[in-house]
Amino acid sequence: MAAAGTGYLTEVSHSLNGNALSTLHSASDASFNPMVSSNNQRQTPEGSIGLKRRIGLMSGASLIVGTMIGSGIFVSPKGVLQRSGSVGMSLLVWTGCGLLSLLGALCYAELGTMITKSGAEYSYLLEAFGPIPAYLFSWVSVFVLKPSMLAIICLSFGEYVVGPLSVGCSPDPLLVKLVTILAIGIITFINCFSVQLATQIQNICTVAKLSAVAIIVVGGAVKLSQGHIQHFNKGFEGTSSSFSDIATAFYSGLWAYDGWNNLNYITEELVNPFVNLPRAIYFGIPLVTVCYVLINISYLTVMSTTEVLASEAVAMTWASRVLGVMAFLMPLTIAISTFGAGNGTDFTTGRLTFVAAREGHLVGILSYVHIRRFTPSPALITNAILAICMIIPGNIGSLIDFFSFTAWLFYGATMTALVVLRWKKKDIARPYKVPLVVPFVVMAISAYLVLAPIIQQPQIEYLYALLFIVSGLILYVPFVHYKLELRIMDKITVFLQLLLEVTPTSPITS
Repeated sequence: MAAAGTGYLTEVSHSLNGNALSTLHSASDASFNPMVSSNNQRQTPEGSIGLKRRIGLMSGASLIVGTMIGSGIFVSPKGVLQRSGSVGMSLLVWTGCGLLSLLGALCYAELGTMITKSGAEYSYLLEAFGPIPAYLFSWVSVFVLKPSMLAIICLSFGEYVVGPLSVGCSPDPLLVKLVTILAIGIITFINCFSVQLATQIQNICTVAKLSAVAIIVVGGAVKLSQGHIQHFNKGFEGTSSSFSDIATAFYSGLWAYDGWNNLNYITEELVNPFVNLPRAIYFGIPLVTVCYVLINISYLTVMSTTEVLASEAVAMTWASRVLGVMAFLMPLTIAISTFGAGNGTDFTTGRLTFVAAREGHLVGILSYVHIRRFTPSPALITNAILAICMIIPGNIGSLIDFFSFTAWLFYGATMTALVVLRWKKKDIARPYKVPLVVPFVVMAISAYLVLAPIIQQPQIEYLYALLFIVSGLILYVPFVHYKLELRIMDKITVFLQLLLEVTPTSPITS
């Protein structure tokens, strides 16, 4: 097969540039086994194409802020209020979610400056525990969590684009889906075309969504100065005493904070990660926490708890009461916000898929990058296809409910990995180091968030999630552990390599 592949590449050699052709020939000499671990494959030739360090401090901080602030805080923050039971507890939950995200991110900063591979949890679990936990994380994330997240974000975008055009009636679901698919296509094209363009768009969208935040915060401050504090008088009255309710309230809040770890997915492309990774975290997450708390306070200056719980789009209700004729600005800024969140989510998901494939845990072609643009286009395209497949049925929100606790299961495992590596790799350089009590605190909270709902209110969804995680072993055993080769994948890999103009990579290119 190797000889056949080389001959096929030779036939089309006139269509490729010299350097890329050399790399492709070198790669074609090895068998295109899509599931063999990179440790057992021939090393990528010296001078091969790889990811470039092109993301600076501000772009890194923008990625954190831009992916954390999506549509959730604007559309429906009622989950925290409903499950916590009171205004006072809901504000504490929003603050607690921000603090927990910061503590988790600081632990990730130590891991990211110690293990400078992209892929976040995948790389850290691989280093601490070996291939099986890392593979299971990539299995769940690549095939369910990440594409469904992109799908939900882009569905929100579609609804806020189509909504204003549907005066006096509900948005056409088919039109919303078409706009959503178009948005996924545009986001994927941007990320495949240029890392610089993707980061510039992310920066622009972040500025736009912070402008929307500023409008809401300033409007709330004006209302407070006018004495609109009646909705805060009840304080903690009605606070839930259920451990399960508080845990699920945190789930709702932490969903809005999701993205605090996204910079670790692109460590290999971050300029001076030893300095910029912690700095971006220190800047981005506290900023988002302050924004979220102030936004919720602003909502409650003009809406009662009953009105917040009844509203399907809290920011729109707020805008209609405070902004008057300028209320049209809100759907516009929310659409920009969701587009930016989708762009950032796609950017980071492509890197997770890329790294897992590079280690031999996914099909080999997903670890290739474009020969000129240095983007992991096969991984990005795969994520887009999976997201579109989830949009077509229309009911994908339940997927997040099924797997919401799975994320914190792996976060807890990553905290354990940090503790294990403190003992397992004592002598490795740690440019940034957190007090050991921090990962233990995050680990304990992760255990609570995972176990409390299961113990107090067992639901079949949690069993489905666990079964899906374990089902990944069905593919792991033959294709990764025993390195079963599918001959058809050789031809497919060669074809896609030429069609997409991609090539194998070295781990890090400075």
